[in-house]
Amino acid sequence: MYAQSGGTEAAAKLTDSALFTAQQAAAPELSYRWDWQRARLAKQQGDTATALVSYRRAVNALQSVRKDIPVDYRDGRSSYQTMFKPLYMEFTDLLLRRAAADPRHTAPLIREARDTLEALKASELQDYFRDSCVASFEARRQSITAIAPGSAVLYPIALPDRLELLVSFGEEQRQVTVPVSAAALQREVQNFRELLEKRTTNEYLVPARQLYDQLIRPIDPLLAAHGIDTVVIVPDSVLRVIPFAALHDGRQFLIERYATAIAPSMQLVDPKPLADRPNVALILGVSQSVQGFVDLPNVSREIDEVHQIEGGKAILNDAFTEARFGAELRSTSYNIVHIASHGQFDVDPKQTFLLAYDGPLRMDQLEDSIKYGERRESALELLVLSACETASGDDRAALGLAGVALKAGARSALASLWYVSDEAAGALVVDFYRSLKSGQSKARALQAAQRKLASGQRYAHPAYWSPFLMIGNWL
Repeated sequence: MYAQSGGTEAAAKLTDSALFTAQQAAAPELSYRWDWQRARLAKQQGDTATALVSYRRAVNALQSVRKDIPVDYRDGRSSYQTMFKPLYMEFTDLLLRRAAADPRHTAPLIREARDTLEALKASELQDYFRDSCVASFEARRQSITAIAPGSAVLYPIALPDRLELLVSFGEEQRQVTVPVSAAALQREVQNFRELLEKRTTNEYLVPARQLYDQLIRPIDPLLAAHGIDTVVIVPDSVLRVIPFAALHDGRQFLIERYATAIAPSMQLVDPKPLADRPNVALILGVSQSVQGFVDLPNVSREIDEVHQIEGGKAILNDAFTEARFGAELRSTSYNIVHIASHGQFDVDPKQTFLLAYDGPLRMDQLEDSIKYGERRESALELLVLSACETASGDDRAALGLAGVALKAGARSALASLWYVSDEAAGALVVDFYRSLKSGQSKARALQAAQRKLASGQRYAHPAYWSPFLMIGNWL
């Protein structure tokens, strides 16, 4: 009551008393609330040091009781995100303000801000899939900042009054602040996404240039100075729904200069280049009209061409059943699985599926067959999903797309943000495999395939080539 009526000092004293009592009772489920309130009051009083300490304690206490907090799901969103996301964001905001103002401690403050959001993102994935083990294999996880030379990690954070771009070059951390609010950025992103899917106009170019100016141009000198060829983006919820490859500097698309990849988090499971081991591919497809879905006449050709490049086993139409899929993955240690069929990543994970001939493969079934542990000795290296789509423009559906590699236990996944014709998708993925065979990284192979598709007159519009994302391990 005192806090809401402007009695900040009295509110702070009472909060300290409540906090002391909660700590004496060893009750973190209470103390995080008072630490959070104490942090807000200290921030109002201009006491940044106390605010940071209180926020830090609040987040740590909340994380310690995270699994004990019941979660409700409404409209596909969890009560945990609704109630507690502001705590993580307020703490991150204050950490980044201090990082910008205190050059001596910039790097550790940036790392702490990023780690705070990583905890929130892990919780978000768990809530989306309703599975606390979706981000498992902790012992084999490795920071992506130390994986490959020539790669920069871009970690954008949309805050109420500004956009923070955190850029990592190995162990070097840089912070760039852009004066655009989260609300304005979200409007621009939605406009870009909607216009980008219109294949008959170039109206997308205006927001493509605007977003380039906000997301890439401020860090262009840093990328050039470090000789970067691959930009790995760890997007927040605002930016999940757009392909960075289609951003435009006024002369060319971003894909002309950099390969791009999406990482759901700053950690990957035991990342290694695909060329480090022989490939064994399982290539599946449904070209016929089944389960109420239209036919995909070019899938047969796609399956044949991928099979010619990768070898392995090809299974088409009525041979591709749910039972056969599981049996193949139990009997052979495939490290590439290619599925050319209808699929959907929805706001509701229960509506997320890949289509086999006799019915939908749900995420739990996919995980059951692919995930290593009881049935597989090593992780699937690459999961390619051709002809799939996400629910248009929704960040929750895009979250499911980004989480598919984690959920299925694959090191990386190639999938699309929206449906692309099976002919265009087939041409792109076949060129992707050809570039992989030449020894290029997955991200560079996708870049080469996208550039080739864009160079032709028929599929030059970015609606055809830009939605394909390399998710997870890009090596």
